[in-house]
Amino acid sequence: MSERPIFEPIEKGDALVKRHEVEFKWYPGFSKEQKQKSIQSLHQEALNQSSIKNILEISTKSIEGIGVKTSAFNLSMSTKSGLYASVESFYQGSKVFEKGGPYLDIYKKSSLDSKRDDRLRSSGELLKFEFYGTSWGLNDHFYDWLYLNALMQNTKLAEELLEYSAFSDIEFNPKKSYNCQAYAAALYKSAVLRDYPLSDIKDPTKFKELFPKQKLLNFQLELF
Repeated sequence: MSERPIFEPIEKGDALVKRHEVEFKWYPGFSKEQKQKSIQSLHQEALNQSSIKNILEISTKSIEGIGVKTSAFNLSMSTKSGLYASVESFYQGSKVFEKGGPYLDIYKKSSLDSKRDDRLRSSGELLKFEFYGTSWGLNDHFYDWLYLNALMQNTKLAEELLEYSAFSDIEFNPKKSYNCQAYAAALYKSAVLRDYPLSDIKDPTKFKELFPKQKLLNFQLELF
């Protein structure tokens, strides 16, 4: 047995996203088929335990095409300067460490190559993020900001995403990961349900005002 969270957007109240911890049967192995068995098991147990229906797995292992397309590896966006890259590549390239970074050349790499860049493991402790002149602390939800901006640039994918009531990421382990694409997707739907002015999200300062830290889940706390 294993345990993974399901993230449900909340329309009213202080919490923007509700986290459901779900215990389910894990199917060991690295193949896509084994991952998808685990996803199906997770979703069925979520239905049994909390009656959450219509869950979308957001990862490259998703059974649904929309789940694959909205994974951080595939979901891409353009900057004002015209640079086009995936959420993953922008995220990895913006990291600032004790001994270096941001490594802007990573922006031009594929998602897989950006995540595997050796400098991300040889530059010391991660300190913050730098993205086009704006600094982000480790707890400032830079990843969520990137993901939401990418969704706003991919309106068809965003509209399809809104048809789902909750989101999962079979690869996410809160004891090893700083961020979760399923959580970011739930955060986006919550913003839509609450009629947040989505255009304001593009501005980092306004994003932090719309999404104060006390209303967001902080996965970093689970790493220590």
